Amino acid sequence: MVMEMLKWIQELFANYGYNVLFFGLLLEFVALPFPGETTMAFAGFLSYTGRLDFPALVAVAFAGTTAGMTITYLIGLKAGLPFIQRYGKWFLFSPAKLEKTQRWFERYGSLLISIGYFIPGVRHFTGYFSGIIALPFRKFAMYAYGGALLWVLLFLGIGKIFGPQWMGIFHLFELYAPWIISGLAALAGLIIIYRYRRTLAIRLLRRKPDLELKAKLKETSKGR
Repeated sequence: MVMEMLKWIQELFANYGYNVLFFGLLLEFVALPFPGETTMAFAGFLSYTGRLDFPALVAVAFAGTTAGMTITYLIGLKAGLPFIQRYGKWFLFSPAKLEKTQRWFERYGSLLISIGYFIPGVRHFTGYFSGIIALPFRKFAMYAYGGALLWVLLFLGIGKIFGPQWMGIFHLFELYAPWIISGLAALAGLIIIYRYRRTLAIRLLRRKPDLELKAKLKETSKGR
């Protein structure tokens, strides 16, 4: 089954070149079935063999992903929840998937737009839901485009760096994706805290007198 899929993807690249990656990823984010991650990893492998250019792959994959995410955001923003509930089945957007995305949003907030790329069954719907809740476009773009760049670099990089062993690494990542992403997010948080520790300390020290003053005023008002 996997080999048949790879043969099909290889034929698509042979016939349509980089367009496969752009339109395939765009359509995937409109929630149509397309093996985006597998295609990117295989494309990375083709760049390892010298048949495709890696920077061009990154640019095309990023453009397709962000275009698809932006389209879904605009659909959610303009059409709203009633449209998705009524016509969502045409986009494979079932009520169960909508509910799942909503739960994840309640749990992680806007950060889900970035990490959602790595969560099966969620990344296809974060754009729609961001539009439905009318998230400001600037905030949406910051998370969506940043996450998109990390996503395409990671999966294209698997094929490019590991070459013939890309399939084994790809399956390992699929199995442990939530733990890997959580670990990377925690590591990134620690690095940010360490790097800006002085700034954070100064802000906390400045805020402390304000908090103490508010507490005293509160106690005074209670005494009255």
